[in-house]
Amino acid sequence: MSPMRAQNPTTRERKSALEKIAEAAVSPAENKTNQPPPRVVIESVEPQIDGGRFPVKRIIGDQVVVTADVFTDGHDALAAVLRYRHVKEADWKEAAMLERVNDAWRASFPVTKLGYYEFTVHGWVDHFRTWRRDFQKKAEAGQDVSVDLLVGAQMVEETSARAAGEDAGRLEAWAAELRSFGPGRLPDGGLPMLIQRALEPGMASLMARYPDRRLASAYEKSLRVHVDGPRSRSSAWYEMFPRSCSSEAGRHGTFRDCEERLGYIAQMGFDVVYFPPVHPIGHAFRKGKNNSPTSNPGDPGSPWAIGSSEGGHKGIHPELGTLDDFKRLLGKAREHGIEIALDIAFQCCPDHPYVASHPEWFRRRPDGSIQYAENPPKKYQDIYPFEFETEHWRGLWEELKSVVDYWIAQGVRIFRVDNPHTKPFAFWEWVIAEVKNEHPETIFLSEAFTRPKIMYRLAKLGFTHSYTYFAWRNTKWELTQYFTELTQTKVREFFRPHLWPNTPDILTEHLQRGGRAAFIARLVLAATLGANYGIYGPAFELCENRALVPGKEEYLDAEKYEIRHWDLGRPDSLKEIVGRVNAARRSNPALQRDEGLRFHDLPNDQLIAYTKSSDDGANLILVVVNLDPYYTQSGFVELPLEQLGIDPNLPFAAHDLLTDARYVWKGPWNYAELNPQKLPAHILRIRPE
Repeated sequence: MSPMRAQNPTTRERKSALEKIAEAAVSPAENKTNQPPPRVVIESVEPQIDGGRFPVKRIIGDQVVVTADVFTDGHDALAAVLRYRHVKEADWKEAAMLERVNDAWRASFPVTKLGYYEFTVHGWVDHFRTWRRDFQKKAEAGQDVSVDLLVGAQMVEETSARAAGEDAGRLEAWAAELRSFGPGRLPDGGLPMLIQRALEPGMASLMARYPDRRLASAYEKSLRVHVDGPRSRSSAWYEMFPRSCSSEAGRHGTFRDCEERLGYIAQMGFDVVYFPPVHPIGHAFRKGKNNSPTSNPGDPGSPWAIGSSEGGHKGIHPELGTLDDFKRLLGKAREHGIEIALDIAFQCCPDHPYVASHPEWFRRRPDGSIQYAENPPKKYQDIYPFEFETEHWRGLWEELKSVVDYWIAQGVRIFRVDNPHTKPFAFWEWVIAEVKNEHPETIFLSEAFTRPKIMYRLAKLGFTHSYTYFAWRNTKWELTQYFTELTQTKVREFFRPHLWPNTPDILTEHLQRGGRAAFIARLVLAATLGANYGIYGPAFELCENRALVPGKEEYLDAEKYEIRHWDLGRPDSLKEIVGRVNAARRSNPALQRDEGLRFHDLPNDQLIAYTKSSDDGANLILVVVNLDPYYTQSGFVELPLEQLGIDPNLPFAAHDLLTDARYVWKGPWNYAELNPQKLPAHILRIRPE
């Protein structure tokens, strides 16, 4: 095509372009009624994720605030409603939307059941409101409104036909009253009274109850909300290896030993205890201590090397006890207010029963051997990944779902999922939706330390909680930027952060070098920046910071590969400070939610300060943490008192929930000094003095 031809399209090309434009409009041929197309435009409905592809997340009892841009041509007044329902309900409910500024409208609805809700927005031209607005302007200008009264009467009569019962009668009487005065029949002194009657608010409300919605516009799609239970909003997790719970050094722990540990955990204030896999551990290629590729007699192996002749993912490691012992433990835990979370690790040891019964679920190499897990140059010969690209994928998916179903049937409702980013997204979306359809209270925690977009995708697909980069965010700038992203951008609609300062795989360099002060600071940060957090214990409260190789994150004598005996009575244990932190979380609604987080100015990069407030603003917590584990740091915290609901002219109290110290402050600038060798953090409850 020549440049001249490109600049001057032919008649045929122009017609084609017009046809494409017309496709977006309502075709008269497609309109089988005499009604004209709707005039109202509905755009930018929020909240929605990826154009409505995924649901936003809320907790039962929340109000879902919905906003939309609603407008039309010309100057007519509009009405809009938010329509919503639980997906298992047939009828829609409606909430009137209120216009704010610049064509932005807003309404909200409560979510009172677990599972999925859907919502959308409808809008229409409100001819009566338009009439009433213009009638009032004419009347105030002293213009003749006799014809306008007849127009209003006609609208009221039409509305009375849609009304029911007494409402219909009231509208008919009102229409007759408006018609009682016509052109040339306005008596002296009667017009002001009639104008007042025409503008009566009660009658306007009655008209709004029966709108003419024949030409209403509907937003192009229904959007979804997934509603989780209260524990999804706030929880404190304690990870431990059941086999290390024995009170006797050298003896393999059992579920009965775990029962004895429950009181200790409950005293520290945790409400979820998470177990690594409790299934039989494979013998083939069993790892030895410190991840040695060869094991010695008596080495227990890694719990993540699942499966042996004794069973697979639905079995229990014999040395831990029986299924009855496990179910008894669930009951004992609940007596302490604790739920047991199990690890879901979809991978197999070479001697897992699946390898023999379903060889089609594993990848074969050209030499006929099965491909083991690798993260070059690391090799994990004790683990066979599943081959999700097999043509037998349906059977594989169903079997893996049956594993979750099995443990739900035993009473488990919380699962921590190992490395979900190494399995197909489509699988997780399917299996989580299937499980939650039957058991909407189920919680899935995604243990995916990978790229942000992958972590976010997993959260969108249905994971209730997600591991984060918190363990590696140490500076004030890093923490501020990261948690601003998690709590003040669209990420907050689908991603619930779960903060862990350590795990069996992660002993950060900061903990290795910072000692006790670093452990306390990271505890306070995890427990107050996030409503959901956890620690790997007893390694955490006993400040275990010995690395296999200095600077690397692997523990020396890692509990993943051997049974450890922990002295829980050590005088240097952090169990008391952990208990105080968790007590502060339980007694303050502000710390039980991710919303309401605000960072505050403090001109010292080694000190970080932030507040969290409850939904109603009645509970306000100020946290100040010394990020330097070696030296005392001090500075003045600036608080925007009026924005926080504090009278800047009056003193206010700051009660330290860690030490029980009480301070009286006044004004926006207040002094903080933290010696890390004593206590590197304040958790201050702020109240009027």
